[in-house]
Amino acid sequence: MGNHKKYWKNEIELSSNNEMIDDLKNREFVDKLPSEFFLSDEKNLKNTNTNRRDFLKYLGFSTAAATLASCEGPVNRSIPYVIQPERIVPGIANYYATSIADGFDFANVLVKTREGRPIKIENNTKAIVKSSANARVHASVLSMYDSLRLKGPMREGKEISWKELNKNIIEQLESMKANNSPVALLTQTFASPSTSKIIKDFKRQYPNVKHIVYDAISESTALDAFEIAYGQRALPSYDFSYADVIVSVGADFLGDWQGGGHDLGYVKGRVPVKDKNNKAKMSKHFQLESNMSISGANADKRIMLTPTQQKIALAKIFGYISGYNIGGELPEKIDLSIKQVAESLINAGKKGIIITGIDDVNAHLLTYAINDLLRSLSYKKNELSLIRNGNDKEVLKLIKDLNNK
Repeated sequence: MGNHKKYWKNEIELSSNNEMIDDLKNREFVDKLPSEFFLSDEKNLKNTNTNRRDFLKYLGFSTAAATLASCEGPVNRSIPYVIQPERIVPGIANYYATSIADGFDFANVLVKTREGRPIKIENNTKAIVKSSANARVHASVLSMYDSLRLKGPMREGKEISWKELNKNIIEQLESMKANNSPVALLTQTFASPSTSKIIKDFKRQYPNVKHIVYDAISESTALDAFEIAYGQRALPSYDFSYADVIVSVGADFLGDWQGGGHDLGYVKGRVPVKDKNNKAKMSKHFQLESNMSISGANADKRIMLTPTQQKIALAKIFGYISGYNIGGELPEKIDLSIKQVAESLINAGKKGIIITGIDDVNAHLLTYAINDLLRSLSYKKNELSLIRNGNDKEVLKLIKDLNNK
């Protein structure tokens, strides 16, 4: 076996020039053990004798001394404000309304702070756009106190100053602008209008820059389909509180589907409410999927289908509702279930909704068409969601161009 190291305790060990690692290698203990102090006089050590009673006295005294020493608390010095900020009162929490859009989730939240330190994230129930904060959003406050988070810019794995970074980037941008060389600005989706304006101003300053958006959880096919259907690259909004029948084809809308936050409207319809005939009624949920999901676990009826069967089932639902004869073979039992799903949507009318998470443009076009036929109240095509704007085709083209250089 070679001497090459294959495992590391943390990412700091990967750095070749790190004083902390070198210091730990050379010093096993923080302070040298004072063994010479009591072992240096070998003659006296051999002649020393202690009876049992004295030994117990020494032991009891040392134990008491150690206990007293450990009880002494650290001395903390607090420095009061010279000029205290108007809205900060020690011991009283402040709340700030904001939104989080980190590429995975989107939520309108309240941030609880004490003396300027964020300590807790809560749902903002007074926000115009209703959304719920999931576990990741609540835990995001911990990233503020991550000691290993990046504290500044890096180049080729080494830290550099902001001044050096700005100088290098500006020099290269000006050089490439003069030569009309293409520049790619690769970012995630920014839901902030102010950030979008900064990017537009940057592109105006450097016309050779092309902005490419990449989302870790892509909704590129849904965006492409919406652009084909309605002429704008965006996602529709959904409010499941208006729905009596919910049909999901491969979309875990109670999980991460299209940024999450759909559970808030969903749970409103899942509470039995008495109608005019004094009968308890709540929404009915059909889930068509292959693998178990959060939405599937909460569905009234879950139909297991392969990804190929999901596309056929979606086409058949469109055929039953529109009156077109759609081909495609499914097992007899599944075909009967799909027909029941379509009948439920027809009976629900505008209180029905169908969604899909299939990574296919045609599948999304079918769901948009079905919702238009139903005139679904839950389908908000005029209330656009801008939390996803990634374009997989442009990202693949960028990778291809880089490989060809």
